[in-house]
Amino acid sequence: MTAVGATQGRPVIGLTTYREQAAWSVWNMSADLLPAVYTRSVEAAGGVVVLLPPQTDGMAQVVSRLDGLIIAGGADVDPERYGKMPHPATKVRRDRDAWEFGLLDAADRIGLPTLGICRGMQVMAVWAGGTLEQYLPDVVGHEEHAPGGNSFGWTSIATREGSRVRTFVGDRVQVSCHHHQSVITHPGFEVTARAADGTIEAIEDPERPFWLGVQWHPESGEDYGLFLGLIEAASDVERSS
Repeated sequence: MTAVGATQGRPVIGLTTYREQAAWSVWNMSADLLPAVYTRSVEAAGGVVVLLPPQTDGMAQVVSRLDGLIIAGGADVDPERYGKMPHPATKVRRDRDAWEFGLLDAADRIGLPTLGICRGMQVMAVWAGGTLEQYLPDVVGHEEHAPGGNSFGWTSIATREGSRVRTFVGDRVQVSCHHHQSVITHPGFEVTARAADGTIEAIEDPERPFWLGVQWHPESGEDYGLFLGLIEAASDVERSS
């Protein structure tokens, strides 16, 4: 792998994006976008950002030019991918599913350090053959994980001793979240954090240097531990290229 970051001194991190109808200036049209807190978090951790809007092919070519990958938050994974009928609350984006599953295929082949955030963790679990709970309030009996509208919920999580995620965020932490789905099964991953209500909050592959997903939104705060961990892993790939 020839890492772009190797020529610039800073790892290049690809972030997947939304494709949505958006309004800015005098325009109102379909746009490829991502909240700037994602890119600022990667920059603060020492990375260079490349945005990766949904496309129909080219996943391997894109991944070969990255030092690390982030699968960002967004709409629900299509339940057809894990053999379930959609819940009334499930809102899918098949263009993102196809793109991000393809990116994970390519990242898997070359061992690219990868972080999944919220939807991104769910994508990683389903990509590996896992399943999701489509409407979490039916299971936990409350809506604290997604209070509605554009507000984040807050939940307390506990990380597992010896896990990578504990190295990056500590043993117990309050995190911001916005999701109504959650991971149930996760082949190849270990659960390394849970909320107080039992919701799976982090999964990681113990056989890889950095192949990790979190259900919360670390970019929404100022704790860059997970991003620093990704940058460190991406730098290690860069040095070994």
